[in-house]
Amino acid sequence: MSIKTRLLLSYIAMIIVPVVLFGLAASTWATVFFGDMARGGNESGKPPFWHVFNQRTELVAGVKFMARHEPDRLLDPGMLASVDGELGAAKAEMVLVKNGEVAFASPSVTKAELEKLVHGPQPPAEMAYRPANGSFMVDSFDFAFGDQSRGTLYFLSDPRELFASGRAFVLTLVLSLLVIIGLTNGVLTYFVSRSIIRPLHQLKQVAEEIKEGNLERSVSLNRKDELGKLGEAFEEMRGRLHDSVRLQLQYEENRKELIASISHDLKTPITGIQACVQAMQAGIADTQSKREKYLKMVANKAEQMNRLIDELFLHSRLDQKKFPFHWERLDMTSFIVAFTEELQLDPRWEDVHISCILDESQPLPVLADREKLGRVMQNIFDNSLKYLEKEEKRIRIALSQGPEQVTVSIEDNGAGIDPAALPHIFDRFYRGDPSRNTDTGGSGLGLAIVKQIVDAHGGSVWADSRLGEGTCIAFTLPRHQTQGRERTSDAF
Repeated sequence: MSIKTRLLLSYIAMIIVPVVLFGLAASTWATVFFGDMARGGNESGKPPFWHVFNQRTELVAGVKFMARHEPDRLLDPGMLASVDGELGAAKAEMVLVKNGEVAFASPSVTKAELEKLVHGPQPPAEMAYRPANGSFMVDSFDFAFGDQSRGTLYFLSDPRELFASGRAFVLTLVLSLLVIIGLTNGVLTYFVSRSIIRPLHQLKQVAEEIKEGNLERSVSLNRKDELGKLGEAFEEMRGRLHDSVRLQLQYEENRKELIASISHDLKTPITGIQACVQAMQAGIADTQSKREKYLKMVANKAEQMNRLIDELFLHSRLDQKKFPFHWERLDMTSFIVAFTEELQLDPRWEDVHISCILDESQPLPVLADREKLGRVMQNIFDNSLKYLEKEEKRIRIALSQGPEQVTVSIEDNGAGIDPAALPHIFDRFYRGDPSRNTDTGGSGLGLAIVKQIVDAHGGSVWADSRLGEGTCIAFTLPRHQTQGRERTSDAF
């Protein structure tokens, strides 16, 4: 659920929940003040003031009925005293006026009040004021006596008890509404704000740790809203920073290793050249054959240095993706046949049996750089040749095809590679021989260059080896599906 939706639902709940709770509270308080409550209620189930109000209403209605049908009974002093007593119990008073003169008045009614009732504006106000006791309500009723004289009944009642209960009820409702609104908004605001503040606080903590250099703590908010997306972006940023720092440290370590490796590999032939020159200067090479031998050694060492520098240059340009590739459509079957035929002309391969497993009935087109692909094949074959120590030396080339790629496998029967060293043979300057003997171990860049060139072609390379049985190095190239489309020159 998004934050926008969560806030919208929160605002709706802040309106609906208080309304519902206020309705329930109003119903409850109405029952308490006016309804059937055990405490303070009488046998009718009503509060005391409600009973008094009903009793007063019934008495007034009875007196009015008597005045309408038997008015002369109201002139009986005993009847008036009885009615006044009952009205007094109901907290009401009565005044009887005949022909403008007061015929009866409750003892608690003052002369001023009688004067106001009898001689005040007609009809009398519904609400008068009693200075001593506050306000009272007046209900008047006109009738005619038996002798046709005009009569009027005034009923005075004190509404304070009813008003007091009403005021208490209203105040209770107002307080209940304020409490409900405060609690509802407080609870909803707390939960909504916590759902936003907690992940922000977590992100803040991780940001502070990143600022201190700690990139190990991951961010996992487990949310599907905007904050969850922010957490995912933050985690991706942290992961990239972590990988960047790790890669930078690895680059620094590789740079140190590269400098050490180059220094060692250049130092060895230089030392050999210096030794040969010193021997010739010291007169040790006192014959023509010795001089030719030392000169040949110098030439070999210089060739090693030149080959190492060429491979360093090639590896550097491939690593910087600045080496140009000239793409063309090649038939891998014809390419491998031509490569093996040219390879067998090299004297180094005279005693090596090279066999090919090819299907020459159909072409296997790939888009490749012919020169770079030849370098891949040459480096793999040179690597195999260094470890062909058996009396019968064999190398087998197999070419197979799949729906989208062509696979080239080069398998020898050499000494094999230690399983611990196998994952590292495509790393630059890696040699299985700890002594770094250039006569057997090479520069340590051959297979690294193979991987770079194959990767540039969009393929992959791997090795499988068994000690004492041999090594198989294989690589794949994407098949060229579209006829006639060639890239003549492109930079890698």
